[in-house]
Order: sequence, then structure tokens, then C-alpha cells
Amino acid sequence: MSARLTPLLQLAAHAVSSEATEYVAEGDDPQFRVDPDRGIHALAPGWYVMDIRLQIKGGDIQRPCLYPDYGGGCSEATRIPLPQPDAQGDIRGLVLISRPLRALRFDPSIRPARFLIGAMKFRRITRPRALWMLLQGAQDAGESREDQVRPSMAFLTRLGLFLKDVRRQGLSPAVDQLVHRYYGASRHASGGYLQWLDHFDPLKGSGLEQARVNARQFTSGPLISVVLPVYNTPLNFLKRCIDSVRGQTYQNWELCIADDASPDARVAECLAAYAREDVRIKVVVREQNGHISEATNSALALASGSHVAFLDHDDELSADALHQVVVALAEHPHARLLYSDEDKIDAAGRRFEPHFKPGWNPELLRSQNYICHLMVVETSLLAQVGLLRAGFEGSQDHDLVLRCTEVLLPEQICHIPRVLYHWRAIEGSTALGGDQKSYASEAGRRAVSEHLQRIRRDGAVEIVNPGCYRTLLALPAAAPKVSIIIPTKDRADLLSLCVRSVLDKTDYPDFEVIVVDNGSLEPDARSLLRELRETPCVRVLDYPIPFNFSAIVNQGVRHAAGDVLCLLNNDTEVISRSWLHELVGRAAQRDAGAIGAMLYYPDDTIQHAGVVLGLGGVAGHVYTRMVRGAPGYMARAWVAQNMSAVTAACMVVRKEVFEEVGGFDEALPVAFNDIDFCLRLLQAGYRNVWTPYAELYHHESASRGSEDSPEKQARFAAEVHAMKWRWGDQLHDDAAYNPNLTLDQGDYGLAFPPRSPKLRVAGVSLRH
Repeated sequence: MSARLTPLLQLAAHAVSSEATEYVAEGDDPQFRVDPDRGIHALAPGWYVMDIRLQIKGGDIQRPCLYPDYGGGCSEATRIPLPQPDAQGDIRGLVLISRPLRALRFDPSIRPARFLIGAMKFRRITRPRALWMLLQGAQDAGESREDQVRPSMAFLTRLGLFLKDVRRQGLSPAVDQLVHRYYGASRHASGGYLQWLDHFDPLKGSGLEQARVNARQFTSGPLISVVLPVYNTPLNFLKRCIDSVRGQTYQNWELCIADDASPDARVAECLAAYAREDVRIKVVVREQNGHISEATNSALALASGSHVAFLDHDDELSADALHQVVVALAEHPHARLLYSDEDKIDAAGRRFEPHFKPGWNPELLRSQNYICHLMVVETSLLAQVGLLRAGFEGSQDHDLVLRCTEVLLPEQICHIPRVLYHWRAIEGSTALGGDQKSYASEAGRRAVSEHLQRIRRDGAVEIVNPGCYRTLLALPAAAPKVSIIIPTKDRADLLSLCVRSVLDKTDYPDFEVIVVDNGSLEPDARSLLRELRETPCVRVLDYPIPFNFSAIVNQGVRHAAGDVLCLLNNDTEVISRSWLHELVGRAAQRDAGAIGAMLYYPDDTIQHAGVVLGLGGVAGHVYTRMVRGAPGYMARAWVAQNMSAVTAACMVVRKEVFEEVGGFDEALPVAFNDIDFCLRLLQAGYRNVWTPYAELYHHESASRGSEDSPEKQARFAAEVHAMKWRWGDQLHDDAAYNPNLTLDQGDYGLAFPPRSPKLRVAGVSLRH
């Protein structure tokens, strides 16, 4: 079956002959409408092999894909990644049309390009043939079609994983996993961080010269004092470090260096030579070695700027780092602490492992020093909180940023979502991992512990991994009563497992269980409900309305006797006995909104580890199907943190807070009601938190079924529309995420292309 391509957006057409047209992709989102010769409905649900040939005349074809529209518009949730063109310009992709199509779109590239394009062809294939192709894996652009059909180690690995999934989950879920891996391979085929930099580094090519032109607009900008403690630094790294400051596009800086009594005399000689060459470089040589905190303070004593930037002696600044800081200060003059994204460089200067950070995230800062580099603070703020403290070496910067943020309003903290700092990863550096300096973690633990004391939060701090901390928050002296609200209908097997696990595995001292029955009809379910009515600490409410999750939750809350609410799906099962203690301890904090848990599928892969706005369209779970215990992106799956939203499958919130924002919106009966509720909590000034230390199993939607009927699909499309209308651009700028990270999948992969790198400053004054 052939299909005609009609340009829709960001495509200029130029006839090169009576039969050929050259297209110019003029942006990062060029689009063709796909019109099958026999009409869109001829592409019936099923498996297809799609072929198309591009004659590339200039530019670069990157990340081609299809967007099916099943009635709710095109979205990242249904995006079908395609392989990169091979050497002849051919693209062959395996395509699953899962439901009847309303329309189909082809996006050829995310980069400017010139190309001729042939007809798009679809060939229907059987399910066994599709399974074979899935096991073969996504085609590599540099691999011949003949190589694709030969057995390989990669094929055997995929086959082994598939058979293992079949044994654990059954055939259908195993095929779903195989499809996920296949499309993931296509999505990542265009390369990693180096290729991402090749496309999107703003300083690449003429970008650096343009940055210098832009920086000249700030000739009267603030003086920034870059402080640099030095100790026995290898001269090649020291020179590259200093040269990265001297090469700044922004010129109004001073470099304040303290040599911490380096035994190697060449270090002092090198520093003296730089000071003679550039009057902006100030050097002090300490008589005795005092370690990093004292050396940094000696450098700070030389500073005369309005702001201080911290730099380590073998690291490098991006050439535009200080300019971007000054731009941020111009846009947000009230900002007193600024931080940027960062990456790492090896001994040869090769860049790797970017750390794309969230906006201001106080819970994550208590869990790890995510701010790290580049950090810039107002000089007067240091006078207010004090300098670096001896005894915290290895985590002296974590201690400092905790003390700084304690006296700041959220809107005085600014995140610059650009890589402005390159952290040298060599032997002995914490850039290679927190265990490179074991004393650093203990210093960090003490820094977080003292921070909790200063902000009057009663709790202990544990090291869960080098550089990662758990805060065990104490309950109030009189533990608040918790009402655990469990909506249910039929499925006695699930409800029994859920309630028994709560009653048998919960060490919390005071709770009640409220089962809200949405009209169970199955005899075994009705028998179980009669039994539960006679069970101590359990109440059963009859609420036989047409299914509306929001209304069922609100009904349960109206009958709740507890000061704290726990919304819990009937298809969950408690794992850790301290789960409720962990959730309530966090919910009891003054600024706490919704608190979410770590949920696993029965096969011990992650089902919920927080929600990212915009993921898959409206919102989606991160780390889905990642194995239990994996660290996730920058070890964030190991630690508690603020998230914009968490799932109501297990959510704890104070009853007064629930009622303050109006409870769940009954206009959203099934999907996104928990996301909407969490966003209203943020709007009211509360912070939502996800914690990995409350663990449960979740058999997702097992009691409700799938969204497989036209009525359910129409309802879902309406809920998607309602969320987009209500929350708009906020769905694509999650403050707990980063615009350089993808919204295609929940794996914290790179965004191709990145979204607009807006400065991140809290828009509301949150509770303290």
C-alpha cells in the first residue's frame, strides 16, 4: 500500500523537475500528512513494515518518526520512532497501528535538511513475522539488511530476555516489553551525548562568536568573583582551568586564587605568571595547608565582586558561563543564588555524563547535593550565613548551599538549564563517584542533619549510598490518625490481598481502613465485603454510582475520621512495614502537599517513581519497568525528592490540605484526576514529594480493565483536552524535570531537540 505525503509545517517545496520536488526542512519540527492511496482506514490495526527513501541533498536527517492520531490528536504518547536512514537513504521501520486511525503524520527530521522523498509504502505482516523482527532489533543505519537476518549475540540476548519475560509475565506483557525495547533502540540510534552536543551545543560553530557579541551588551554588568582553591594541581589541568576563566565571553570578572601550600613549587610559579599577565587574577599563597574549606575562604577574602562563583582547581567553565549568569541576574534581579547544569570531562577533555537538573527542589537537596556546579551566590549572602566551615571537607559546598537556601525565598533561587560547568573526572575526584572520597559522605550526612535541626524538623539522617541521604522524619508526639481510603469494585482477590497486607504489615499506631464499594456484583466480592464490615478498624461504604474515581475518593474523605488521608488502590500490596510511617512523617511537614510512594509491578520492576508533566502528552510515570534497586538518573530513584505530581494509587495528604484545594475534581472521572489535584496543591503553595522508602506492589488497573472501547477512548480524549486547556504550558515545563530531557519516554533520556531553556525561578512564594 502506497501513501502520498503532503507538507504541513516547516517544509518549503521546490520543484526540480516535472516529477521531482525538493523539500527544505526549515525548523526542528517539519511535518508531512500521510494519505494512504486507499484512505486512512485502509491502515487497519495491525503490524506493518514501512519503507521510504530519502535522497539527502544537504543537512542532516535525525530522528524520523510517525505520529498516529487515534482521535485525540498527535502526541508523544503514541509516537513511533523510526530507524535512521541507511547509506542509500532508505528507512525501514516496524510499525504497530494499535487502534483505528483518524490521521497519520510523518516527521522526517529534527534538524534542517534538504531532500527528495519517494513514496511511503506500508506492507501488512503477520504477528509471528512482527515478533521475529522485534527479536532482530531496530536496524542500525550502518548495518546491511543481510546482517540483520543473521543470528547474532544481540539477537540471542533479546531472545533470552523475551523468554524470561514470558515466563514471569505471560506472552502479551512480554511482547509489550519487546516492543518498548525495539522502539527504544530506534529512539537512541541517533547517538548519545556527544551527538546531542553536535546538534544542540549553543557554542558550536559560529555560536561562540555570537555569544561574545551578545556578552558585549553587558559591559557595565556586575563584577563576578570566581574563587579557586588550588592544591598541587597537575599543571595541564590547572592551566586549562584558569584559561577557561580568561576565555569567558563576559569580561567583568576577577579570579581569586588561593594556593593551599602546594608542595609542588611549580604551582605557585604558574599562578604568579598568570597574575603578571592579567590584572584580574589575584593570588594568595597560604603558609600552611588548611584543606578545601580554609583554602576557599582565603580565596573569598580576595573577592570584591557583587557575586561569587565557585570553581574547583581542575575543572573548567563553559566559555559563556558568566555571561549566562549575568543574563539571569538581569532577568531576575532578586535572585541571590544561581546554579546551572553541568557535565563531566575526562583527562583529554572529552565531555560525558551531563547532569540536567530540576528547578529548586529542597527535598532533593536534602537527599543529595544536586546543585553542585556551577553555583553563584550573592556576596552579601555569604556575609549573612557565613563562609565554608572546616570539618565538612568533601561536602563543604553541600553544607554551604543548605545554609544559604535556609534564608532565601524560593523566588531568590534561579536555575539556568544550560551546561555551564565541566567537572573533571580523574582518579580521586568525586566526579567519578562519591566513593572516591569516602569521608565526603559522612560530612554530607552531618551537613543535612544540622540543616534539619536549624529548620526545626525532627529526624535522623542515614547514608543510603555515597552522596545520597535518607531523612527519617519523626512523627508528631501524638501520631495523627490516618484514614486509608480504598475504592473498589468486585475482584475480591485483589481487595483481600490489599486489605490483609495493610492490616498485617503496617507498623503505624493509629489508622482506619475505609473501603468504598462502587457497586460490587460478584458473589465472592460481596462475601468479602460482609466479612470486612465485621473486621476491626475497617469500614465499608456503599457507593454504587457510575464509575468516577474522583467522586469515590471524595465520598471516602467525607466519612474519614483521620487528620491524614491515604488514598490506596485496591490492587496494591504493602511490602515495607514502615510504609505509612514514612509517608505520614513527610505529609506532617508544614509545606507538604501530596506524598507518593515507590510502586512495583509483581515482577519487581518499577511501576511508579513519580510523575513528570508532559511525558507522553499530559503526564507520565518515570522509570517504568526499571528493575527494583536501580539508581535511575543521577541516583534519583534512590532518594526522596519534590515532584510535580504523584499517583493516587498510593498518596498521603493531610485532610485539611485536601479540603483546602477542593478535593478531587469529579469532572475528571478516570484519568489525570490525581495530576490535576497535585497541580492545584502546587498552585496553593504546597510541595509534593515522592519517596522510595514506602514500597508497595501495584497490579495497575487490574480491577478496572483497559481503555479498549470507543466510549472509554472518547472519555480519555476529553480528559486529555481538559488537562491541556486547564494547565496549558505548565504541562511542558515541569519544574522538577529539565527541558534538555525527553518527554518521549520516562527514562530521563536526552531531548532531541531540547525544549526552550527558560530560567527556572519559583513563581509563587511557598510556605516555610
